[in-house]
Amino acid sequence: MAGARQELRAEPATADREIVISRVIDAPRELVFEAFTEVRHLSRWWGPEGFTTTTRSFEFREGGEWDFVLHGPDGTDYSEWIRWLRIVPPERIALLHGESRDDPNAFESVLTFAPDGAATRIVMRTVFPTKELRDEAVEKYHAIEGGRQTLSSLAAYVTDLARKRAEG
Repeated sequence: MAGARQELRAEPATADREIVISRVIDAPRELVFEAFTEVRHLSRWWGPEGFTTTTRSFEFREGGEWDFVLHGPDGTDYSEWIRWLRIVPPERIALLHGESRDDPNAFESVLTFAPDGAATRIVMRTVFPTKELRDEAVEKYHAIEGGRQTLSSLAAYVTDLARKRAEG
């Protein structure tokens, strides 16, 4: 086929191990970023619908850790641990997330915070060590829906916070 053009789109090498969730939040980027960086905010919105969070320790700095428990609506407790790998205020946070410091199945997430007019577009890109771990997270733990619910909780919390600050 002379003259035919074929478009090739390269997929990232991690595509089969990734989950990408995004949301536009009606609040300034600095406020959305702040809600991710201060434990007094995180404990108010973190987790899927019906979950609550208890923080054991929190140090937001590169190399710092957040050790916490997610309490499920059915009474199940989930030990969680995050190490902050890279922090670029108010644009980006890279983290390692697992059940504990030595979790061999820990996964990496990168959150980006981009202005979208007066709002903020947050993108959460998570890469699992293997395709099997990604599939298990999706099928057994409902990671995509849980991620959407978590960003929805963040949006509601930050939108309310922005309104209260504007009223002043």
